[in-house]
Amino acid sequence: MKKDKPSRKEREQLRRRTEILQAALELFSQKGYHNVSMHEIAVRAEFAVGTLYKFFKNKEELYKEILMQTAMLFHSALSKALEEKEDEYARVKNYLKTKCKIFMENILSVRLYFAVSGAGVSFNVRRGLETELRSFYDQIIQKLAAVFEKGIQKEIFRPLDPYYLALALDSISSAFLFCWMEDPDRHPVDTDLIDKIFFERIYLVHR
Repeated sequence: MKKDKPSRKEREQLRRRTEILQAALELFSQKGYHNVSMHEIAVRAEFAVGTLYKFFKNKEELYKEILMQTAMLFHSALSKALEEKEDEYARVKNYLKTKCKIFMENILSVRLYFAVSGAGVSFNVRRGLETELRSFYDQIIQKLAAVFEKGIQKEIFRPLDPYYLALALDSISSAFLFCWMEDPDRHPVDTDLIDKIFFERIYLVHR
């Protein structure tokens, strides 16, 4: 069944919600999560405080929604990269390039996640968020492992444990990205270098 097109009111609600989230992210990034009030977010988004509370009941809810949207973006983009109709090596390269691209384009959200300590967010919110984010992460690792497994069966990759290959590639790429996050000039992200470091030992097909 074809999904109904959103009404004008629904589109307006979505626009307002998006603007509030963007304003919150900008302020959290500039001043720190702990130093931003709901009033300041309303002012930045150019809405009345009452309007803000119609969408989000508190700052914690805003924090969680920002991170969940980013996680869903990662999940969707990485899933698509791993499902492309190419050989397994090309799919893994797509995963690597996509992960780096999404990470760098959403650096404010990534920094927010690591900057906010458990002391600033209630235990229930933090625990619930961690559970959901972990689920997204595990799903992607399993999909990546499945691609490695198929590549091993086709003798594209060496016969190593596909799950640990997925973990290893994810860890190496994350290490590069975290270095870039700390000092972009000193540590530019080079997916070709990551590719060479990782695949030098496991790729069986002559390149």
